[in-house]
Amino acid sequence: MAKVTVRKETGKLVIDFTYRGVRCREQTALPDSQQNQKRVQGVIEKIKKAQQEGTFTYRDFFPASALADRFDPVAVSAAQVSKETADADEKNTTLFQAFANQWVDEHSIEWRRSHIRSLLSTLNSRLIPQFSTKPVGQISKADILAFRATLAKVKGRGDKEGLSPKRINEIVGLLGQILDEAADRFEFTSPTTNIKRLRLRKTDVDPFSLTDVQRILATVRADYKQYFVTRFFTGMRTGEVHGLKWKYVDFDLRVIRVRETFVLGEDEYTKTDGSQRDIQMSQPVFDALQEHFKVTGKASQYVFCNMAGEPLDNKNFSDRIWYPLLRHLGLQKRRPYQMRHTAATLWLASGEAPEWIARQLGHTSTEMLFRVYSRYVPNLTRQDGSAMERLLASRLSTGSLVAIEASHDGKGQGDQATKPGGIAYIPASEVPPQPIPKPRGVYGMRQNTTSSAAERAPDAINKDDYGGSEPQPPPRWRGGAGHRTSSLMRPT
Repeated sequence: MAKVTVRKETGKLVIDFTYRGVRCREQTALPDSQQNQKRVQGVIEKIKKAQQEGTFTYRDFFPASALADRFDPVAVSAAQVSKETADADEKNTTLFQAFANQWVDEHSIEWRRSHIRSLLSTLNSRLIPQFSTKPVGQISKADILAFRATLAKVKGRGDKEGLSPKRINEIVGLLGQILDEAADRFEFTSPTTNIKRLRLRKTDVDPFSLTDVQRILATVRADYKQYFVTRFFTGMRTGEVHGLKWKYVDFDLRVIRVRETFVLGEDEYTKTDGSQRDIQMSQPVFDALQEHFKVTGKASQYVFCNMAGEPLDNKNFSDRIWYPLLRHLGLQKRRPYQMRHTAATLWLASGEAPEWIARQLGHTSTEMLFRVYSRYVPNLTRQDGSAMERLLASRLSTGSLVAIEASHDGKGQGDQATKPGGIAYIPASEVPPQPIPKPRGVYGMRQNTTSSAAERAPDAINKDDYGGSEPQPPPRWRGGAGHRTSSLMRPT
């Protein structure tokens, strides 16, 4: 039943009716009057007729009403369905290759050129051949796990079968970045969310001993000796030493300014902001660079270069210089990067401050320094408590210390001195012994037949002077509690 009512608070006319078993009251903007009541009543008649004919739509009569969303969800869901359909079509039709290329174009401004080249190599050789024709929204977790399993079986570097866990994590990690971005744009759950990274084996650094370094420097080709001295005693990374230019070598201040690195045939910004640093040149490095300046100082802008004046190629250096040298000396095969680790361990072995070493290496804190290199320090410097042993031995060899008052001139006894009237500490061996006091008490009451102990010199007193070799036992108490009498004090 529909009717016209008036809201007391506002004085406005209200349409009161029932729709689908729900009482609905919609306030109008018309004040209460006979003319307005007729107008509203006409609207009520239209509502009744539409309900009888089954054509009543709540939103048509009251488009701004909150009940319109409740009684007319079809119109709302249509917009939602339209948007969801468009998103579903886009995520189900946007191919992985197209979206991946778009993602690289959008983010390439954030990366170094060497990183872009490495990323594109992974994308074009591993990911696009596998997922190029598959829509981004249809790549499932099962697809990724199956792809990861195949990476462990493909031919790796050299004679290895399968890629290393580190390399597999890099490839799957790149795939995850792309799919995470697609999931954020097209509003679906990324399939890489719960995929864990493969466990990596812990690898230990393998630095050279100082003896090995001396053997290498005495054996290496003459034209590479200065190069090896610089790497062994500065801790520079491979790209940093290959990209080092003469303009960054300051012989006046004896520092090497690390400002660039040479990666994949191009000069780049250093690995991190913390890698921008000034390395102090030790005397061997200073002499080596001055000698090398006579060779390449005017021929090239790079400190270490080939015959064409270009930076050294790392692979060529490793295959033709580094590994043949290790084989010739009978040393264990290891990467050239171990020269950096050698510099760190030698600095620690010499007792340099860890903060200074971290700055030389381009680390922002000492955390990595202690985590990676600390176990080599006791083997090289014997910092296993022996330093404390030497300190205690040097101090305790003088014996105990005795506190004395300083003289009025500020000088104490021995080699110690302090302010006048203060306290000085000197070895007890420098203090004259205290005189032995005269015997008193029971011992003093006893006298020897020839002479008393008190008449003798203090150094002549012995136990026999007092009637026995054992000391007198303590007195024995007798009597009850509260009234005890010594047997020595009891009257005879």
